[in-house]
Amino acid sequence: MSRIDLLAECAGASRVAVSAHIRPDGDAVGSCMALYYYLKKAMPGTEIRVLLEKPADIFRDLKWIECVDSSFEYAGTFDVFFALDTAKERLGGAEKFFESAGKTINIDHHISNGAGCADVNVVIPHASSTSEVLYELMEEELLDEDIAKALYIGIIHDCGVFQYSNTSPRTMEIGAKLIGYGLPFSKLIEETFYQKNYVQSQIMGRALMESVRFMDDRCIVSCVSRKMMDFYEAKPSDLDGIVNQLRNIKGVDCAIFMYETGTMEYKVSLRSNECVDVSKVAAFFGGGGHMRAAGCTMNGTFHDVVNNLSRQIEEQLY
Repeated sequence: MSRIDLLAECAGASRVAVSAHIRPDGDAVGSCMALYYYLKKAMPGTEIRVLLEKPADIFRDLKWIECVDSSFEYAGTFDVFFALDTAKERLGGAEKFFESAGKTINIDHHISNGAGCADVNVVIPHASSTSEVLYELMEEELLDEDIAKALYIGIIHDCGVFQYSNTSPRTMEIGAKLIGYGLPFSKLIEETFYQKNYVQSQIMGRALMESVRFMDDRCIVSCVSRKMMDFYEAKPSDLDGIVNQLRNIKGVDCAIFMYETGTMEYKVSLRSNECVDVSKVAAFFGGGGHMRAAGCTMNGTFHDVVNNLSRQIEEQLY
């Protein structure tokens, strides 16, 4: 893999920012916090900030998670800006700091990110997660339990606890090494990946109940409206896992889950097996991701969105 010296890239910096994509998932949160711990440990006296939308409550046990700055109101500029798990266009409120930084570094694993978007780029599409890429860039003697915990959470969330096709022998090796730091790994898996609260369980049940199969039952779609979100008092983070559950239904080759984010605007998540490269589908509509997991934002009515997606999926299925 391409390799950089994380600490050498930050040499002489007095202010360093770490950020990831909007609506941060486990890999975004895990990689950001792991790098935050790593830089604070190796560069005492340097100002390190994590600029990120508020992480979901399931990550509350990560050390210093309360230090994440979700206001994006920092008054200064940064000498070095790390964009993790994303291209700059999905940094949200942190993009302005990326643009003004003295040096930008992009570490990612999304094939849709191409060669990267920064001055220095490490984009490894075959890696399970950005957390896996980050592990390979860190000096082993500086790793500790806090760093290992954040990296492990990032990896398990992006590879589905070592079940998804992006899991490689190296992913398993790294997972084993991280467990060796004394992590309560079964607790981390249960509490951050599988466990759902009552609202999350209710809205998942509703989404499954109202799902529709089509294209000879090889595809399935479900949608959560703003009205439904309001009824359950649900947040976007409460919808995590629904698309994977749809994909787990026997006979389904491609799953579509969408939720309404505005007037005729939908956030779309796609999951598939080996029959469909959903990264190509998402990229066609301005999104991105991986071959088996991708997403985009689309406009129109529910039926417009499904019909447009169907045309792209059908080209690969038949």
